[in-house]
Amino acid sequence: MRFRLLAILLCATAACAGSTTEPVAVPIEQTTFDPSLGVTLAQSTKLPSGLYYRDITVGTGTVLAAGQTVGMRYVGYFVNGDVFDANAAPKPVFSFTLGSGQVIKGWDQGLVGMKVGGRRQLIIPPELAYGRYDYGPIPGNSVLVFTVDAVSAQ
Repeated sequence: MRFRLLAILLCATAACAGSTTEPVAVPIEQTTFDPSLGVTLAQSTKLPSGLYYRDITVGTGTVLAAGQTVGMRYVGYFVNGDVFDANAAPKPVFSFTLGSGQVIKGWDQGLVGMKVGGRRQLIIPPELAYGRYDYGPIPGNSVLVFTVDAVSAQ
């Protein structure tokens, strides 16, 4: 009887070992982006971390650097073009200390060098966003696209 129970447990464990409900991470270069997002990787800069960015409008103000308190407006998109978060007027400007870990790593890396008054598109791999786990409405292993406007830097 013990042998039979052990055999059943081993079979059940083996059957579950290969199953997963975790979404598979797709490299940015193999991701299909909705045309409405205007993502063109060939015209974007790729950082060693895998993050892509493209300046849509180059600002004329202060250059954003780590340690500054920056004020941003933004829209966050899934690769299918759906908006998952936005900070538009009349909401207050979103402020944080750049490079301090108060935001996702993709923002801490992708905003450095941007100028106040500028608009930038960030294409962020999962490991620089929310990783492999769901975060609110964001499924695990999601590539995220942000359009960000630099409003202030101090």
